[in-house]
Amino acid sequence: MPKPFILINLKTYSEGAGQRSHAIAEAAEIVAHESGAAIGIAPAYMNIHPLSVHYSLPVYAQHVDGSAPGAHTGAVTAEALRMAGAQGSLVNHSERRLTLADIEASVAALRDVRLAAVVCTNNEQTTAAAAALGPAYVAIEPPELIGSGVSVSKANPDIIRRSVDAARKVNPDVQILTGAGIQSGECVKIAMDLGTSGVLLASSVVKAKAPIAVLRDLVSLL
Repeated sequence: MPKPFILINLKTYSEGAGQRSHAIAEAAEIVAHESGAAIGIAPAYMNIHPLSVHYSLPVYAQHVDGSAPGAHTGAVTAEALRMAGAQGSLVNHSERRLTLADIEASVAALRDVRLAAVVCTNNEQTTAAAAALGPAYVAIEPPELIGSGVSVSKANPDIIRRSVDAARKVNPDVQILTGAGIQSGECVKIAMDLGTSGVLLASSVVKAKAPIAVLRDLVSLL
């Protein structure tokens, strides 16, 4: 079985802020080296630069605007993310929904500076639409399962199957992740067996007392 891509979204949890973000990044780097899995981290904006400097794992932003550099006060530009050391960004997370036009602008802005877009979707129709924009990844996350502790790979495997098929029909090259409730090696293995390239997760790692133990479990069946 190919090794997965595991992307950890730290959100704005206090457990993923400041020095704690470094502890999670260090654990992720250790497990990536041990297992050969690709593990990335999406911290708060102010932690993108320090984490990209101190660790070898890929660092992603949690959101990016489609704005070009210029008079856009408060906007997060793709160019600024690249300069901070990010390798890509989440787009359209369920907690930061965008219009289709805004998604397209954000994906294009990331592409222009050679950063990877991870576009989050919630069903097969939006997955197909997102895949048609040519991002590096689409990440399927049924919103009702996010943070629930119930894994989408167990609770709703059909949405993964249908979304994988829908994405491949419009863009055979796009990589597919799944998220929502991912918390164990069994969840990751099921997701991979259903045709995805890995998982997007958050609280199961960020809120764990020992993130390295959770990460080792996530790759244990691969």
